[in-house]
Amino acid sequence: MGGSESSKGVVLGRLVEFIKEISGLPECQNFCKRVYGNLVRRVKLLSPLFEELKDSDESLSDELLESFESLLVALDSAKTLLKSVNQGSKLYQALRRNDIADKFQQVTEKIEAVLSEIPYYKLEISEEVREQIELVHAQFKRAKAQTEFADIQLDMDMAMVQKVKDPDPAILKRLSEKLHLRTINDLRKESSELHELLITNGGELGDSFEMITSLLSKLRDCVLTENPEVDTSECEKLTIKHRSPVIPDDFRCPISLELMKDPVIVSTGQTYERSCIQKWLDAGHKTCPKTQQTLVHTALTPNYVLKSLIALWCESNGIELPKKQGSCRTKKCGGSSHSDCDRTAISALLDKLASNNIEQQRAAAGELRLLAKRNADNRVCIAEAGAIPPLVDLLSSSDPRTQEHAVTALLNLSINESNKGTIVNAGAIPDIVDVLKKGSMEARENAAATLFSLSVLDENKVQIGAAGAIPALIKLLCEGTPRGKKDAATAIFNLSIYQGNKARAVKAGIVGPLIQFLKDAGGGMVDEALAILAILASHHEGRVAIGQAGPIPILVEVIRTGSPRNRENAAAVLWSLCTGDPLLLKLAKEHGAEAALQELSENGTDRAKRKAGSILELLQRIEGDDNLRNS
Repeated sequence: MGGSESSKGVVLGRLVEFIKEISGLPECQNFCKRVYGNLVRRVKLLSPLFEELKDSDESLSDELLESFESLLVALDSAKTLLKSVNQGSKLYQALRRNDIADKFQQVTEKIEAVLSEIPYYKLEISEEVREQIELVHAQFKRAKAQTEFADIQLDMDMAMVQKVKDPDPAILKRLSEKLHLRTINDLRKESSELHELLITNGGELGDSFEMITSLLSKLRDCVLTENPEVDTSECEKLTIKHRSPVIPDDFRCPISLELMKDPVIVSTGQTYERSCIQKWLDAGHKTCPKTQQTLVHTALTPNYVLKSLIALWCESNGIELPKKQGSCRTKKCGGSSHSDCDRTAISALLDKLASNNIEQQRAAAGELRLLAKRNADNRVCIAEAGAIPPLVDLLSSSDPRTQEHAVTALLNLSINESNKGTIVNAGAIPDIVDVLKKGSMEARENAAATLFSLSVLDENKVQIGAAGAIPALIKLLCEGTPRGKKDAATAIFNLSIYQGNKARAVKAGIVGPLIQFLKDAGGGMVDEALAILAILASHHEGRVAIGQAGPIPILVEVIRTGSPRNRENAAAVLWSLCTGDPLLLKLAKEHGAEAALQELSENGTDRAKRKAGSILELLQRIEGDDNLRNS
């Protein structure tokens, strides 16, 4: 049966529009020029086919319309790729040219696969158009992005410039031409793109950052040599704004997020700054802050290997190790020589936040995001300067990137305990929940992490739950990236410490996804699912919902084969379910719980042993009752 005229018109109209958009893309100004131009040219040659079909009276089969819809998807991927390679940092793209070649190959293969499904000989089109389409199809078939990208000279020049301290000016000149970084204006734009890239990646570019800054510096010297009349003060502006090297995550204390001076290992194997973990222990805590596992003992073992690695890193980056690690106590603005805190600069950023210029707002929010991530001094300075209310206002920005920067800046600021109250008092919670519901995936993930950070204060748990955060967190838990799922799970766990939020989570349907996570061990969410189930099982509605989800077989399996922490939580859930429910208790016994619990009662954690012992007592009691009835 043929597709309807309206369907035909819509699909063909969209194809014509897509091809027109791709044909109208600006010329590529970097090393992708050849492969970019080839893809645009080939797509453009498809236009006559769809123009002719659009104007004809021929009805199209459902099968053909399906193929055309698949082509729409492939052309959308092509448009996205073409736009992405024609913007952003040219140096960063040059370092990632093999990845980009792979993406071009995937798009080319996707278009070619769809074209293979189209029976041109059955279509009522002119001979000239049929020949052109068959020719284009053949070109897509032969196209090899890796071959089109191949540039041995570029590969050699890039390798040489990275390896040699003072490369041959001829090599730099060739690179300058190939990458279209020929003038001071080109380099200034490249510096701006790098700055935006650094913000987008949260200050983390790994080894690429060092390579790019080195390349940019060498190309700047080359351009200056070629154009000696250029004002050197202009070139100073090319320096990437964030000179302070980004501290590797492994070198930061998980409590303070500061560079560690005296790293020590606790019984769970996690490393902390000595003063911070000591303060945690002195407050009476018996668990590891990062994993929440119970500490077997409170002895602190110096991590000499990490300490020497930190010392080497500091030396290679021209940084002195802090004399005292005071980051666990808030210091006043200007109290550290390593702080980026500059009241004048922060004041200038606040002026940009308050402007009506979207680009200025985006750039300022991005700067504050990075500054707040870098150290404790900055978090105090930024808050004292009054940045929190305008950042909260930007959570409602129509620009997705600005919204991402604002919510992430608030996340970083919330690490400081006193800032948590300021953020909540500025009315941030409803807006953060709104970002969690409607923002980009990155913004939603960081909104979840911000809610977790704010929920550390008990009074905020109530307010966050009442603002409707829990259904939105469950949605992220189900459809987010691996990182987003973990952010959502951590926030839900913390919020569920408050009894009222347990009921909200159960009503919002959290139990089903959690049980599914347990069954999908390869999904990496078993730890989080069990921790949340253990806390929900202490609530009546939670117990009922978990019991109805058929969890007994998987809980028994975890008790038998899981990690110590997961066995403990599985036993806690099983105990909550079986207490007062003889049917579930019998079901557990039928699935071999007794042997698994016996082993756990001998070899589990202290809490696991207690829970296992309690369930075994229940099993023995029910067995005794059965014997009495049968005697």
